[in-house]
Amino acid sequence: MSMVQAPLPATKAESTSASVAGGRPRKRGLSLLTARPWLLLAPGLVILAVLMLWPLIQVFIFSLQDYGLREINTGENNWIGIDNYVEALTNPTLWTVVLPNTVGFAAVAVFVTVAVGTLVALLLAKLGPVWRTIVSSCIMVAWAMPAVTGTYVWTFIFDADRGIFNTVLQDLGLMDDPVNWFTNQWSFYAIVLLNVVHHGFPFVAITVLAGLLGVSKEMLEAAALDGANAWMRFWKIIFPTLKPVFSVVIILSTIWDFKVFAQVYLMPGGGGGNRSVLNLGVWSYVESFGQNRYGFGAALAVLLTLVLIGITIVYIRSLMKEDEL
Repeated sequence: MSMVQAPLPATKAESTSASVAGGRPRKRGLSLLTARPWLLLAPGLVILAVLMLWPLIQVFIFSLQDYGLREINTGENNWIGIDNYVEALTNPTLWTVVLPNTVGFAAVAVFVTVAVGTLVALLLAKLGPVWRTIVSSCIMVAWAMPAVTGTYVWTFIFDADRGIFNTVLQDLGLMDDPVNWFTNQWSFYAIVLLNVVHHGFPFVAITVLAGLLGVSKEMLEAAALDGANAWMRFWKIIFPTLKPVFSVVIILSTIWDFKVFAQVYLMPGGGGGNRSVLNLGVWSYVESFGQNRYGFGAALAVLLTLVLIGITIVYIRSLMKEDEL
């Protein structure tokens, strides 16, 4: 009768050495997995640090100095601490002209851009695939047009001497003499609003359209059978479904419209000739390169950057909430 000998239990020393031997590769594997995303992001982070972080640090350093042409020529540093920020925050121009123009225009521009883009998206959703592709391609031309080109087109349309708008109004007998629409603050920003909305609504339309195509058609048809009109279907079904999309679109539009520059600066009088139409970005540029007050202009740029960082934080949090849903 043969007997099978049972394996002897491992001693404590043997089990400890085996666990250590098996644990080292596991720790190395975990550390490699942890470091791999950062290794992949490293080239992009280095480029961003060189192209964006270092210039931002330099701007902040300039904002703490009385930095002008003399300092550029001599290379000397004239440190004044936070005096530039105190001057900016106590300047009446900031609170009576610049900030109302910046915030007020951004609020109106975001509302109109999102509203027009949503209406266009609803129209595109009703079209067939062929016409939807054609119309989408046509409106994307406006989005692809450079801001400088679009600004000059709108400037030509409202030009006081040769503008199409004045010519049409005079031919219709609505006015006798041509009007310079760029001298008045309200008409100036109305033209800027047309320019910004014309350039920005295609992005909103295509983004909202992508969300509309995912809304359940059966739910919309059931609501229509229950007597819900188009307005009720939009607010009760479409808007709650696309709420994450609208939040992202609104925040991105706010960032873009808050730092609008070319559409204001390139308009007649927008480069500092008409002080009543200054916004935060143009004011920073005019003070820096027009008045050679680079330190004060840098302080204004830092304030604008802080506001945009705050809006960006809200944007990132909305994206994270969308991922959680």
